[in-house]
Amino acid sequence: MPYPEQRGNKWRVRWNTGKRHPETGRWLHDSQGGFDSREAAIAYGLDRESDIRNDRYISRRDGAVLMSEYCKTWQQTLDVGHLRKRNIASYIRLYIEPRWGDMAVADIKPSAYRAWELWLKDQPNIGDAYRREILLVFSMMMDDAVNDELRQASPVPKQRRRGRYVRRKKERKRNLRIEDVHQLACNALQYWGFTGYVFQMMMPFTAMRPAELYALRREYCHPQWPASDPLDDRDEEDRDERHRDDLERYGAELMPAVRVQWQHQREDGELKLFPPKYESRRALVLPPFLAELLEMLLASHESEWVFTSINDGRLADANFTYTYWRKFADGLEARQKSEKGDRRKGSKRWLPGWPAVPNWQGKRMYLLRHGHKEWLDDDGHSRIAVETRMGHEVAGVEGLYANVTVGMEKRIMESMQERWLRFVVTLPDDWEPPLSPTPLPVDLREWMSLQVKAGKALGF
Repeated sequence: MPYPEQRGNKWRVRWNTGKRHPETGRWLHDSQGGFDSREAAIAYGLDRESDIRNDRYISRRDGAVLMSEYCKTWQQTLDVGHLRKRNIASYIRLYIEPRWGDMAVADIKPSAYRAWELWLKDQPNIGDAYRREILLVFSMMMDDAVNDELRQASPVPKQRRRGRYVRRKKERKRNLRIEDVHQLACNALQYWGFTGYVFQMMMPFTAMRPAELYALRREYCHPQWPASDPLDDRDEEDRDERHRDDLERYGAELMPAVRVQWQHQREDGELKLFPPKYESRRALVLPPFLAELLEMLLASHESEWVFTSINDGRLADANFTYTYWRKFADGLEARQKSEKGDRRKGSKRWLPGWPAVPNWQGKRMYLLRHGHKEWLDDDGHSRIAVETRMGHEVAGVEGLYANVTVGMEKRIMESMQERWLRFVVTLPDDWEPPLSPTPLPVDLREWMSLQVKAGKALGF
């Protein structure tokens, strides 16, 4: 029963919260004042006691926790990767805490949230994807605040449709043409050398992610792998059994393949090796032509990394999009050889120039990975084989029962090789490789003529 008390011309009501003090064991009470009559005060108290009995009650003491304090506590509960944790901290620091930091967790109203949502939408420096991430983090915080009994419900509406329907913008993609892939590789050859030529073939023919390519080490690459596998990932519980299976399945005499075991990411400013995204360690079979290119590339240098930068350093240390990719996709005008003593011109090396690839001007390199799935789907491969190759998991019963067989992988290897051979037979008879800034480890024209010969022998 609530306890009404008169205070001057107003009434106050107190009620038992049903909780005891953790040290003294005495009952804890809450109160509310400002009522005009005893009956109104009692009615309010009875409503609060009903909330307590039905587990809906949030005490004034708990609900008074400020968002600035809750932001700090909440981040300590996150069990996510270091990049995700860094991004969440950035969203909170830049947008969530400045807006809500001085407000009590329990005082955030749905209308205030909607106004903030519209404000974020109007900011020219916040894109749609970035805004959705900010709102997602805030929504998770409010859900956890409900679980922590700091408020009764989240102010973020669930599955609501309100206001004008706005179709989500999708990036325009074009079909991945192997002619474009080869032109990108030829542009890379002129700027980067043989390493660039092979690198630009990897993503469209294997679907490896950029950070996985940067961290591809010699011992995880054909022709050494799987015999050279160092089994250096202690978090991989079944690594010994997996390695025995790999030895029976892959290799120069079986199916050439690379092992996606690591990716390069920065943590606290230091470049480190981490498991690939979604823990998607996997083996990727290679079409024979790409296996040959990798063999020649590894024979040309002694670095632990398969792909090194122009200066033979770690590729992950470079701003790859700016330093490499944009030049390959957008083209480059020829640079004249600089005169001796001209420090301004001498800062840039001479380059012959090359054409832009129209379908890829201004586009992300990551779309080459999308294009690989497009090729796999077009060739009619099994969904489980496609998604596993992409580093994804198939949910539900299908993913539980399905498994990638040797036959599935062989068909992928053969279809990628066939796609390549169908292309090379269309090259002109006088095709010459572009000029490379470094000596090629192989006569690329002769190698290409052998590829053409193999394609014609198969009737392409």
